[in-house]
Amino acid sequence: MRSLQLPGMPPEVLVSAGTSDDAAVYELPGGQTAMVATVDFFTPIVDDPFDWGRVAAANAMSDVYAMGGRPVLALNLVAWPVEDLPLEMLGRVLAGGAAIAQEAGVAIGGGHSITDPEPKYGMCVIGFVDPRTMTTNAGAQPGDKLYLTKPLGLGLISTAIKMGEATDEQITAAVDTMTTLNATASRVMVGCGVKAATDVTGFGLLGHLREMLVASGVSAVIDAAGPRLLPGTLDLATRGVVAGGTRRNHGYVSPHTDWGDLTEPEQLVLADAQTSGGLLIAASEGTAGAVEEGLTTAGTPWSQVGEILDGTPGAMRVSGHIG
Repeated sequence: MRSLQLPGMPPEVLVSAGTSDDAAVYELPGGQTAMVATVDFFTPIVDDPFDWGRVAAANAMSDVYAMGGRPVLALNLVAWPVEDLPLEMLGRVLAGGAAIAQEAGVAIGGGHSITDPEPKYGMCVIGFVDPRTMTTNAGAQPGDKLYLTKPLGLGLISTAIKMGEATDEQITAAVDTMTTLNATASRVMVGCGVKAATDVTGFGLLGHLREMLVASGVSAVIDAAGPRLLPGTLDLATRGVVAGGTRRNHGYVSPHTDWGDLTEPEQLVLADAQTSGGLLIAASEGTAGAVEEGLTTAGTPWSQVGEILDGTPGAMRVSGHIG
């Protein structure tokens, strides 16, 4: 992708691919409002088609919430093997997406579908944000505390589901986590004046943190005991029930990470590829207390997982152990 030459951006483009942010942001006339645009889709990660639709929709909308924005409009993206899977099943997928859209107050204006040997579903989502209060990868500062609003382990459990090794408890916990919108956490962080945030999805906790650190020109220390974990997460990693994406994440972050004496399974948990994960929020000393209080009052679970440091941009150091 480094060979790709992109055209120059007009001044109205406030956020683009250069900072590895979650969504693109385009300032509208008047400068008081900007449009947030994102897209995401993937193959089934759970067995129930309705739940797959719910997860995919919540995941797509999460990018807007991570920018401090409010999603308002979505378009469905569908690839379906029409000769192999019934259209009634696709109807259940779309119904799941519609249920999440209704919960989020997002209108589904249509979409696009193609015939494909492998089913895929997701959304293009449009939202709005105040440019003065939006959160980006580039806003982290030394001294900021790092908070994560959902537990880790979604990639490991999704892999266990595909391998027939996930328990009912794990499946229920994973689906409940993936279908929880990041709307409340987003409102809290924006209301507290947070400047830097991202959502933790396919690149895992450390992969998305590294993107933030590079964009902000800072480093970080991570407390391995900080993140909450879904049931049996470390056990799955220990048994090698690990997705290829998680192993690629581990290979990507390792040259930039001082793991301390963390075992490889523990490392894989911190690199686990998430779907519809939580918000990773960098809160300054002046806003951290308000963020903690706001999330707690709103009933949004959170954990402090580290701190931003002044150091080599993108460098990470892990302390302690999981659990």
